[in-house]
Amino acid sequence: MRADRLLQTLLLLQNRGRLTAPQLAAELEVSVRTVYRDIEALAASGVPVYADRGPAGGFRLLGGYRTRLTGLTGDEAESLALAGMPAAAAELGLGADLATASLKLAAALPAELGDRARRIQERFHLDAPGWFRDADPVPFLAQVATGVWEARRLRVHYRRWRGEVRRELDPLGLVLKGGIWYLVAAADGAPRSYRVSRLLAVEPLDEPAERPADFDLADYWAVSARALEAARYQGEARLRVSARTRAMLPMMFGAVGDRAVREAGPPGPDGWAELTLPVENVPVAVADLLRLGTGAEVLGPPELRAALAAAVHELAARYR
Repeated sequence: MRADRLLQTLLLLQNRGRLTAPQLAAELEVSVRTVYRDIEALAASGVPVYADRGPAGGFRLLGGYRTRLTGLTGDEAESLALAGMPAAAAELGLGADLATASLKLAAALPAELGDRARRIQERFHLDAPGWFRDADPVPFLAQVATGVWEARRLRVHYRRWRGEVRRELDPLGLVLKGGIWYLVAAADGAPRSYRVSRLLAVEPLDEPAERPADFDLADYWAVSARALEAARYQGEARLRVSARTRAMLPMMFGAVGDRAVREAGPPGPDGWAELTLPVENVPVAVADLLRLGTGAEVLGPPELRAALAAAVHELAARYR
């Protein structure tokens, strides 16, 4: 562990030039005292590291020194698939490997390319989770990842809407969608998706997982997502909405709300416009459309308008 940290310290100094002890401590997630001990160890091993004194001081390498210890380990190479997603790598237990791999790659690049890579890193950040929602707790993500990486069968206890089940799964891959982790695994030979936060227990087994030779994770997920969206929206609501509500629809309903606004009819003199919004079944649609308050009127279908009217009547009676 210390050898890895010493290499990270050396690569940080090589890639970024002068760094203070507090800066190194923050990068390496250790104490300042540990940084000083590591710097002493590097100097004792013959690395020409020099300490500049004063307020603008710090540690730096002398004479353009560059290490050649930039070969990637197997774990570091695997972690590169998550480059740009350090939070996801950390959840999978690959955070340290990704940090070291990134430093090694930067150290191996010519100076000009290294500067360009750092410029992009400084100007681009990926934040996968959606707004106004806490991340799912995923206490068994590490065990799931072990099964995926090592192609080992998993014995799981899973909570579904219809109750809890226990199954043995052949893991096929992990998907991070909108900040939510999903396990794609075969049960009885058929690929299915499991929300990792609903796993109540996970046990990697010693049995090898069976993986279909022609399985493609990205293709499966694209087809599955389209099927889920088609099954989710079972009807359409015809609405009349105010200008303010029309502006809020994309934020409240995502892509379907954005499409409904773009395809809406022209607003009338009062600023209200008619549009069509995909909805789920009637009970879910009623709950969703109540969020629009007095800024919307359901014109149809008749059963949805009647259900919404009944809900409003009940609320009015309750608050009268």
